Amino acid sequence: MNKKITSIVIVGGGTAGWLTAGRIAAHHRAQDGNIKVTLIESPNIPIIGVGEGTWPTMRSTLLKLGITETDFIRECDASFKQGAKFSRWVTGADDDFYYHPLMLPQGFGKTNLAAHWQAARNNNQTQQSFSAATCFQEAVCEQGLAPKLITTPEFNSVANYAYHLNAGKFSAFLQKHCCAKLGVQQVLADVTGVNPAENGDIASVTTEQAGVIGGDLFIDCTGFQSLLLGQHLQVPFIDCSDVLFIDTALAVQVPYESDDAPIASHTLSTAQEAGWIWDIGLVHRRGVGHVYSSNHTSEEQATERLQSYVGSAFKNLTVRKIPIHSGHRQLFWKNNCVAVGLSAGFLEPLEASAIVLVELSASMIAEQLPACREVMDITAKRFNDTFRYRWERIIDFLKLHYILSKRNDNSFWSDNRDPATIPQSLQELMQLWRYHPPGDHDFTSNNEVFPAASYQYVLYGMGFETDYSFSQHLLHDVAIAQEQFNKNRKNIDQVMRSLPSNRDLLTKIHLHGLQTI
Repeated sequence: MNKKITSIVIVGGGTAGWLTAGRIAAHHRAQDGNIKVTLIESPNIPIIGVGEGTWPTMRSTLLKLGITETDFIRECDASFKQGAKFSRWVTGADDDFYYHPLMLPQGFGKTNLAAHWQAARNNNQTQQSFSAATCFQEAVCEQGLAPKLITTPEFNSVANYAYHLNAGKFSAFLQKHCCAKLGVQQVLADVTGVNPAENGDIASVTTEQAGVIGGDLFIDCTGFQSLLLGQHLQVPFIDCSDVLFIDTALAVQVPYESDDAPIASHTLSTAQEAGWIWDIGLVHRRGVGHVYSSNHTSEEQATERLQSYVGSAFKNLTVRKIPIHSGHRQLFWKNNCVAVGLSAGFLEPLEASAIVLVELSASMIAEQLPACREVMDITAKRFNDTFRYRWERIIDFLKLHYILSKRNDNSFWSDNRDPATIPQSLQELMQLWRYHPPGDHDFTSNNEVFPAASYQYVLYGMGFETDYSFSQHLLHDVAIAQEQFNKNRKNIDQVMRSLPSNRDLLTKIHLHGLQTI
């Protein structure tokens, strides 16, 4: 029980495996022999490789791994992402769209602009959307501009940003860096058995090519099969398909029409009759996919929707069908085994939550790695409480996008608005927001994944109205609010004049690189 934890065995590669290996190895200086990090990766199982959207947290993760932004962008076909544009989610009309940018509304800590914007809108004093009136990032995205200049040092920004990336190339890039720079040991082998210890822990795994490999802590990154936590330790899966109906994805890789075609500076999500289509712009291609509910439409109809969206290029593309089983494990850490990535669970990629959950998991494991087995169960309990809360809040936030829709062209939308499918926690928040805008006081945990501002962008972007007749005090600071609206207009003018296009900046980075920190 008091044996020092020195040997970490990660089963499975991909983004989850290599990010986790890298974070642990870098934090504990595995290259100096302080700890042994072994990653067992099957040479015969391909990675899923469609998780192409990240959060801004990826910038700090890359920094902690000692990766330069220039190398990452060049080797992973990465581009800049400044938020998401949701089209046709409210009415289905051609001009129906709103943004969820990656920046807080102007002056968010000084005043809450939601009340003042709604008052101006209701009095016909503005026609601007909430995000356009309060954040300059919508204008940047609409013009396809980059979030920084070539003279901006790497990982720094003019506008907050995340990335779009080629998931397959990212895994290979991480593997190379972890093994060459961070001291991670890679074993190419297929796991054929899991061997228990007397206390119920995992003592070792048996592999076909490399024999028996033992360790003190095992990290399950085996994807949907959840070989260690799900199959061996029998941790149940909590299904949430009664809340989130999406269960299938059809994915394609779409070439650009020309080498200098614009690269979108945001993820595009376009609602369909029974789901939505994602559109992610990388340097050399777009990643496009239709996620849908098979209970509300057929694969043939979904394919037709995807073909209509992609256009004539579709006939030459290979379509990958990917099942989506929305939900998560009842526990994420049991005994000396913790699951990260798809082995912990998966939700539809509406807000790119998959990779950020990997980052958050890897960070907590690295920074709170138990000193010995004696305290591991305490760490496990804290980990489970933290991530159960995070998964539940993500489910709430994804469901929010559906319950605000006014579409009626398929029962998919009306079924989503059925209160029986809406978590009680979200129903309570919606009641509160009838009378005051989302604020930091609505969220009391330090483990929130979406800030109050994100809820504001979705709520008011989709036409939700708050009744301020019970809270007139929120409209008192008119002068401060007007100052913030004016600042946002000035910011828009400034960035429109100074920022290059997304394509132009990425081309310069490939040619010259960014200034290192």
